[in-house]
Amino acid sequence: MADAFQTLILFGATGDLAHRMLFPSLYNLWVDRLLPEDFAIFASGRSEMDDEAFRASVDLARFLPEDRYDPDEAAAFLARVHYCAVGGKPEEFARLRERVGDRMERGVAVYLSTPPSLFAPMAEGLGKAGLAGPKVRIAMEKPIGQDLASSKAVNDAVNAVFDESHVFRVDHYLGKETVQNLLVLRFGNMLFEPLWNAKAIEHVQITVAETVGLEGRVSYYDGVGALKDMVQNHMLQLLALVAMEPPASMASTAVRDEKVKVIRALRPLDAGSAGALSVRGQYGAGAVGGQPVKGYAEELGKSSNTETFVALKAHIDNWRWAGVPFYLRTGKRMPERTSEILIQFKAVPYSIFGSRGRGLEPNTMLIRIQPQENIQLQVMAKQPGLDRHGMNLREVALDVSLSTEAAGQRRRIAYERLLLDLIEGDPTLFVRRDEVEAAWTWIDSIVRAWSEAGVEARPYTAGTWGPSAAIALIERDGASWHE
Repeated sequence: MADAFQTLILFGATGDLAHRMLFPSLYNLWVDRLLPEDFAIFASGRSEMDDEAFRASVDLARFLPEDRYDPDEAAAFLARVHYCAVGGKPEEFARLRERVGDRMERGVAVYLSTPPSLFAPMAEGLGKAGLAGPKVRIAMEKPIGQDLASSKAVNDAVNAVFDESHVFRVDHYLGKETVQNLLVLRFGNMLFEPLWNAKAIEHVQITVAETVGLEGRVSYYDGVGALKDMVQNHMLQLLALVAMEPPASMASTAVRDEKVKVIRALRPLDAGSAGALSVRGQYGAGAVGGQPVKGYAEELGKSSNTETFVALKAHIDNWRWAGVPFYLRTGKRMPERTSEILIQFKAVPYSIFGSRGRGLEPNTMLIRIQPQENIQLQVMAKQPGLDRHGMNLREVALDVSLSTEAAGQRRRIAYERLLLDLIEGDPTLFVRRDEVEAAWTWIDSIVRAWSEAGVEARPYTAGTWGPSAAIALIERDGASWHE
């Protein structure tokens, strides 16, 4: 691992993500003495203010658990935070470079918590001001572009200033404990890996459901939609971790090589298959959590064909997964907020219990990522009793609650791991350029297929699991969504 850099420049420091997640994460790392002793943060936004005014705006007590917040620690942490407004002008970047001063020699990590449209100009401004080179790393929040062409344009602009080895593309799902546990579950247990293939697995379901609607993201979300907002990054990251081949080691190159191979093996959609393998939806008025909510068009203030729900039947064309469908589902205004992966195993090849055995079901594994983090394996067991007229079977859950197993240990914010990895120079949990572009290649095939086949967003009532066509998508294969 590279040496830990001692300075962080945070662009977008006045934004919601910085205040809700990034500063509390940095505070937690500071309290746990995981940051370099001489660590300093240079926060930047468009608004003009001095250091004290910005420090006063960072309300750590609001976003931290009561037992975690300490006023003295908070004061010591905030004393290391400095503010320098940068709106994009060369002289503003130059002023920031001047404030960083000789700290450049001890390494600078740059975090762009800004709209994606600013990634290229920010990288250019940093380069011209001398805030680039072998002692600088840069991190960018997703999304990187809106299609393959725009993604390449952004990546080209950033790579013109920063070497690819110094570019850290953030997908916060990769900072979650359960997501990282997928690697341990698969490659740290002999029990599962021999069965993790088409011989034993019937299908895989990945669901990322949200109860919220637009929530102030009107200008970004309309015209982007669920496919590009959620499937292109979060869901394909989960799919890659589920489906990847065993890497040679946990070295970042080995892990990311295997993820890229999976995404490149995804079968493209075309106009002929779009109707059978995909469903678009848009929520109308309904109720979520017992409260009435408006429809998407009403929230937006105009009609739109942007999808707020997507269901896909994907195939990975390689030896391990030939013939195994991967069902992906994501949407807004769903009945509950959840992210989970269901592994549906095949039925036993022959039942020794015959017609007298009742209740025999195939095994399933449910990996919950949020809101609870746990892994549950459903196995068959005998119902208690004398069984005079045939053995009665039942499903029994082997449930590993990560919060219970890790009792006494604080559950960290996903950004804590990602920020620390950025500072220490470990790119394993960040997304490489070829992986981003492989994902966009597949997503672009879906967008083209929808356009050529005239696939419209179907209406669904807010508070439901999407259009009825999404149910038909999986039930045609004799399966059902896990709910």
